[in-house]
Amino acid sequence: MIKLIALRELKSLFLSPLAWAILAVTQIILCYQFLAQLESYLQFQARLSVLQDSPGITDLVISPLLAGAAIILLLIVPLLTMRLISEEQRNQTLTLLFSAPVSMTQIIMGKYLGILGFLSILLFMIALMPLSLLLGTRIDLGQLFSALLGLFLILASFTAAGLYMSTLTKQPAIAAVSSFGLLLFLWIINWAGNSTEGESVLSYFSVLNHFEPLLKGIFSSADIIYYLLFIGLFLVLSIRRLERLRLPH
Repeated sequence: MIKLIALRELKSLFLSPLAWAILAVTQIILCYQFLAQLESYLQFQARLSVLQDSPGITDLVISPLLAGAAIILLLIVPLLTMRLISEEQRNQTLTLLFSAPVSMTQIIMGKYLGILGFLSILLFMIALMPLSLLLGTRIDLGQLFSALLGLFLILASFTAAGLYMSTLTKQPAIAAVSSFGLLLFLWIINWAGNSTEGESVLSYFSVLNHFEPLLKGIFSSADIIYYLLFIGLFLVLSIRRLERLRLPH
């Protein structure tokens, strides 16, 4: 049943112009960034070659590309998740889901995996840009796959948070703004953590703080656990919220 709900969400996305617009705009912006950074790297390649332990194309082109992709997706994911539950509430079709022989967990996981499937397609298209460099040069594949894993975990976290915010209101626009505000707060909370002496507790809750090591090819189980806990927390909150919506007032 989870698979059927996920496929339904994925199909409905591709039947809407929003999904195609997101794919096109994201690729255009990132492709421009990729080509601009690649051109800059080629201009300074001769100077970098004489330096000891100079950064390579992975550090100067690929990592900034994927960091920029994370920022763009911070803006995009709320647009995808805003209608998941809120639109069902507004159109009063949520009662149909409640009357179906499915659990609240299956509904939430189906909708979550449907959006995550679309974002995985988008991530694959983004990954083709750095992988295309293999045709002409060598890149650090370990660092690339670490950064892609980090980007996938960020997307999964954004989706879980956006899904929960969608359960809190009947208005998709409010859900989108609320999701963006929450994700932006969790992104910039790292700045507050760095402004104090020593390691701040706030830094641990920053999404960015756990993404940067993966972007540099530093794999830490603590960062992976953080994202898994983040995803699990918001999925559980979404299931609990849906159960409350099912109960008669």
